Amino acid sequence: MTDTDRQKQPASRVSTAGRATTPRRRLRGTLGAGLGLLALAGSLVACSDGSAENTAKATPSASPSSSDSAGPQVTHTELTQPTPSAAPTSLRQVTCEYRKDDTGAPSKFVGFPPSKLSRGVIAAKKMVITTNQGRIIIDLATKDVPCAVNSFAFLAKKNFFDNTVCHRLATVETVGLGMLQCGDPLAKGDGKSKDDGAGGPGYLFNDENLGGLALARGTVGLAQATEDANSNGSQFFISFTDENTQLTAMGAAFTMIGVVTKGMDVIDKIARGGIIPFNGDPTADVRGEGSNAPKKKVVIKDVAIV
Repeated sequence: MTDTDRQKQPASRVSTAGRATTPRRRLRGTLGAGLGLLALAGSLVACSDGSAENTAKATPSASPSSSDSAGPQVTHTELTQPTPSAAPTSLRQVTCEYRKDDTGAPSKFVGFPPSKLSRGVIAAKKMVITTNQGRIIIDLATKDVPCAVNSFAFLAKKNFFDNTVCHRLATVETVGLGMLQCGDPLAKGDGKSKDDGAGGPGYLFNDENLGGLALARGTVGLAQATEDANSNGSQFFISFTDENTQLTAMGAAFTMIGVVTKGMDVIDKIARGGIIPFNGDPTADVRGEGSNAPKKKVVIKDVAIV
């Protein structure tokens, strides 16, 4: 599959064929980066046969607590730390490749990241995301995802993410999954723009750490269409329910970059706020792929790799 065929929202629905699916559009990806996290980078997205929605809604495993009853179901599992599956001989020997995004998707191009890792990237432990709703801190699996961390560090230094809007909230009630997706520099986050989830940095890079972390509550991954490998950009998703593990169980593979260690209360607050329904229908959205924007507007003020 070519770059032009890639990217949509990180998995918005679960297909009986074993893939996360949503209707495909030739934009920059909705999960994707298109995940459509999920499609969930670009976005997680694929062609739906109509059975996906029923499958997704038929497998809820978590019961909402009393505090969550008014909004999306939120499970409460103990987070595990990122554990590298195979430490490289030396991060100093890593060479990253970033290629021009030839899809014609909208982008905010600030240059290409360096191919070699700086000392700061090699030593990176955390990604700190400051939003208008609160701060989120992610422990990074740098040894497993050096090129992804290198990309985030580069974009963060360019203030790429400043004042961008998290455009997508997938909920268990609507699509059988739970994730907040951010990283589209051009997103409006109003639930009306078909281009939300299509934007990126103007370059793509290959997958890393596939299967390195289960897609459980608190995990963070890069959004891209589940059928379009090696098309990562700037979009990422944060999982807030264990329901998402069904994606990996069905074979979906995303570059998992780490685990939220502080700020899940911020994500839960956003999730409980619910989605912006399309034309008054909470089960519909502007693209028909589980791409509703959160009611609580989420604006990223700053991203730092430390």
